[in-house]
Amino acid sequence: MTQFNEIISDKVILDALLKEGINEPTPIQEQSIPLLLQGLDVIGQAQTGTGKTLAYSIPLILSLRKNKDGKCLVLCPTRELSCQVSVEIKKLIGRDKFFRIATIYGGESYEKQFKELDKNPNIIVGTPGRIIDQMERGKLSFNNLSFLVFDEADEMLKMGFQDDLEKILKGVPKDHQTALFSATIAPFIKKIAESYMREYTHVKIEAKTLTVENIDEFVYFCKRDSKKDLLIRLLDFYEFKRTMIFTNTKSMVDELVLFLQQQGYKADGLHGDLKQQSRDRVMNSFRNNSINILIATDVAARGIDIDNIEGVINYDLPQENELYVHRIGRTARAGQSGIALSFATSRTKGRVSEIERYTKRKIQRAEIPSVKDIEKSHNKKLYLNIMDAIELNKNNESYDSLITHLARQNSDPIPLLRSLISLIDTDKKTYNEIYLIEDKPKREKSKGKTKDTKEKVRGKDGRRLGKGDLIKEREKSSPNDKYFKISVNVGEVDHVKPNQLIMIFHDNLKIHREKFGKINIGKNESTLFVKEEGRKFFDRKLKDVTINGKKVTYKILN
Repeated sequence: MTQFNEIISDKVILDALLKEGINEPTPIQEQSIPLLLQGLDVIGQAQTGTGKTLAYSIPLILSLRKNKDGKCLVLCPTRELSCQVSVEIKKLIGRDKFFRIATIYGGESYEKQFKELDKNPNIIVGTPGRIIDQMERGKLSFNNLSFLVFDEADEMLKMGFQDDLEKILKGVPKDHQTALFSATIAPFIKKIAESYMREYTHVKIEAKTLTVENIDEFVYFCKRDSKKDLLIRLLDFYEFKRTMIFTNTKSMVDELVLFLQQQGYKADGLHGDLKQQSRDRVMNSFRNNSINILIATDVAARGIDIDNIEGVINYDLPQENELYVHRIGRTARAGQSGIALSFATSRTKGRVSEIERYTKRKIQRAEIPSVKDIEKSHNKKLYLNIMDAIELNKNNESYDSLITHLARQNSDPIPLLRSLISLIDTDKKTYNEIYLIEDKPKREKSKGKTKDTKEKVRGKDGRRLGKGDLIKEREKSSPNDKYFKISVNVGEVDHVKPNQLIMIFHDNLKIHREKFGKINIGKNESTLFVKEEGRKFFDRKLKDVTINGKKVTYKILN
């Protein structure tokens, strides 16, 4: 196995890699770095999570050490990835003051970025839109650009940056080195290579499957109403230090955030309705471990590249096969291992086979952990934590007098140990029953014919139900048709509109518009019909919300 010191000799970078526990380059790093160090243009194609950032960051730094008058530009699809790339580069350069980094992206004040640019940075990392903005303002020039990087080029195309990329390319000198990294090579990327890159080398890391080999993939089949209970079981069974949960809708993000927070988990969410300030707060909390569960939609999670995500959970199976690959690629990054868990219901179980055909990899069918399984797993982790603490505190004499006193009072250590463990292991739970579905109906042959062995569904009168009857039965028993009413103290005299009321409750109580039914605007007050499943969102009061100077309040009528 190749070591990093076999392909680079820079002691500062090697020490920085060693500090991060990195000794061996990944395949994309091993093949790309020597070519870039020779001054060649490179297209690096590899899966998500294979270490592409280091593959170009190391040559970028070493290039500037040789060409001290040069300047490097790294283009990223999102502000989150831009910030993460800057952090990684800063780790590699250490305290070397020769390098000056500016991170330029939308959503942040111009003043702060103006100050960074006034320092004449030689490494600029940013998103295409804001980079062009600063170029047009005259604050950013690439006359002496020596090294250009496109990071996650395919993602930039998906996000509509094609014209911006061409505009930037036309504004930089022809005599520069280019590194383009992407998971897929779209036609526009080939156009860039042919039009703007010198004779280049295409480094492609083939994979047997589209998903990373060291991700263990599991799928759990359950009824839709049991998904939240299953989520609780799996979070407690695996006890991931850092988890990402994906849903397909904004409303489900809000719903799961509230649900998990009520259950005592440190969770928060990301979706497109969040303002940038709120988004930054959530991401900072996730990075510094103030929260360890991040719930997100696919759009909101674009460009997020955070290390040490141990588990990814597809609470909703994605509607596109490619999204499944992107989602689970958030774990097992840079050679680490990870776990991907997916939930499938009767409606979505067919998607499992579709995803398997696309990724060319079997997803393991998993049994839902029992309460005993959860206890056993928890106790194993608790044991390891205690053993680590013993090693850490073997020379700690702070409690010696207390230990001596306890030893004199208790000749049998078992009750003492039980008491001490119970003090640190206080989170005991009860778990609801999980209602299962089968992956595929079992079929058996009878007199030359094949028939389902699934239990037939019958109505209350014992009559066997057909397809149309089943739909009617579901509608009768569906909680979605049950509504409760709330009264709001504003009406026509306050010039209030139905959509205005919905936005108030969405922004303050995190209840999505899907949960609302009919809305009656009266003269002095209004009545809203809300699906029964949304009642839990109304356990809090509205904060200081006013309409035309009148403070808005509400009460539940039934």
